[in-house]
This record gives sequence, C-alpha cells and structure tokens, in this order.
Amino acid sequence: MSWERAKAFDGSAPVGKFIAKEKFANKEHLDFSLEVNGETKQQGNTSEMLFSIDTIIEYVSQFFTLKIGDLIFTGTPKGVGPIAINDHFQAYLEGEQVLDLKIK
Repeated sequence: MSWERAKAFDGSAPVGKFIAKEKFANKEHLDFSLEVNGETKQQGNTSEMLFSIDTIIEYVSQFFTLKIGDLIFTGTPKGVGPIAINDHFQAYLEGEQVLDLKIK
C-alpha cells in the first residue's frame, strides 16, 4: 500500500484552532502534544525538527505559491499508531488545546 493512500483519505487531516504566530516569542521552540483517549501518544518540540520553520517555508515556496491560510505538513514525532471508532483526540500547542476530536 502506498503512503498516499494510507495517509490521504477523506477526513484524514483534521485541522484545529489557529493561533497567531505573534503570540509566541520563539516559534523555533514550541511544545506540542497529542493525547488519544486521555493518554499522551505524541510529544515534541519544534526545536527537534530537522529544518527550521522558516527554512521549510522558504524551500516549499520555490515550488508552490503560498498564501495566508495554506498548510505545510511535515513529519511527526514517535507515537504514530492505529486509530479506532470512538477514539478521542486532543492536541495541544504550548499547553493550549487546539484540537478536540472524536473519531466516528
């Protein structure tokens, strides 16, 4: 099975609440996490990314016209696993909940 079919299907990329970048003093050092059914499954910090956010935007913009509201998907920290009906996902950025989703 190709990665595209495994990761790109209807409803496969829920997007949570946006927070203005100006709220953060240093976007290169932001904590983020994902809880599934109340258990932390993924946790990371933007400082652990291979490339800085600005470097990624600069690179991608060579190939695509980027506009306000566009999303760039990067990798993910360890903890990826299967999901099931009724799983409850909660995502956090700098301790603030940005996503609350139940799988249907």
